[in-house]
Amino acid sequence: MGVGLEDIKKLRTMTGAGLGDCKKALAEANGNMEEAIEIIRKKGQAVAAKRSDREAAEGAVLVKSANGFSAIIALKCETDFVAKNADFVKLAQDILDAAVENKCKTLEEVLALPFGGHTVAEAVTDRSGITGEKMELDGYNFIEGENVSVYDHMGRHMLCTMVQTNKPAEEQAHNVAMQVAAMNPVALNAESVPESVKEEELKVAIEKTKEEQVKKAVEAALKKAGFNLYIAESESHLEEGIMKGNITAEQADEIRELKKTVAEEKAANLPEQMIQNIAQGRMKKFFKESCLLEQEYIQDAKLSVADYLKSADKELTVIDFKRFTLRAE
Repeated sequence: MGVGLEDIKKLRTMTGAGLGDCKKALAEANGNMEEAIEIIRKKGQAVAAKRSDREAAEGAVLVKSANGFSAIIALKCETDFVAKNADFVKLAQDILDAAVENKCKTLEEVLALPFGGHTVAEAVTDRSGITGEKMELDGYNFIEGENVSVYDHMGRHMLCTMVQTNKPAEEQAHNVAMQVAAMNPVALNAESVPESVKEEELKVAIEKTKEEQVKKAVEAALKKAGFNLYIAESESHLEEGIMKGNITAEQADEIRELKKTVAEEKAANLPEQMIQNIAQGRMKKFFKESCLLEQEYIQDAKLSVADYLKSADKELTVIDFKRFTLRAE
């Protein structure tokens, strides 16, 4: 049977599918609108299943605050072309609106929300069929309570942040939300850094300190013996030095033995307290760079973020923040 243009337009409005797909679905369903919708939905399920192992690295990250509840969500897809499509962004916004309205606290709650006669999860699958790309929701974060400033970095829907202060401070909260976007803190302050992270950072700091002390001892021994540090740096440099006639093969062997002997001796006799002191200094630097309130304030490096807030109100501070981006950092 013939398919009317008005029915095609109606189906497109209802599903968001392309005109060609709507025409085919209506023809297959003999003009039955409900059956045509189901055909388009099944196509979405098939596409989603087929592309489940693909990477969804593009998308739209959105943030919203309303009625004492704020949230960030990312609707991800495969290509930048789809990510910038108005219908795709609208779907992400509609899902976020529903999540905020229902004050969802997990991604699972968001996916299960009623949405256009189905669920959010089904709506994402349906859109996957329309675009032909894998789609998934990710990055769901929320803050419950008042005094939350939300920030969409440069309005590009790729990086969003939320900052909650302990009292109303719109300007300061907004500025700190931009700080979170720019500096990517891992925690609010040193006390709130997870113990597992502290332990790993201290382990890295100790190992790095030991390596530096051993390297210094080896370099000092090489200098004392009159060897060129560049030539002694690596096997490739030693071979280069021999080839160019800067050192003999015997001297290369002497350098290798000296490096090995000094490194082993120094590593076995490193003063533990000195290592711990230097490592703790590295930890202080880590906290200053990674904890929001201890970071240098991006608009005035003479101040920490905590100092900046106190300059406006001695009692003002940040009590929570969230951040999500599509880009690896």
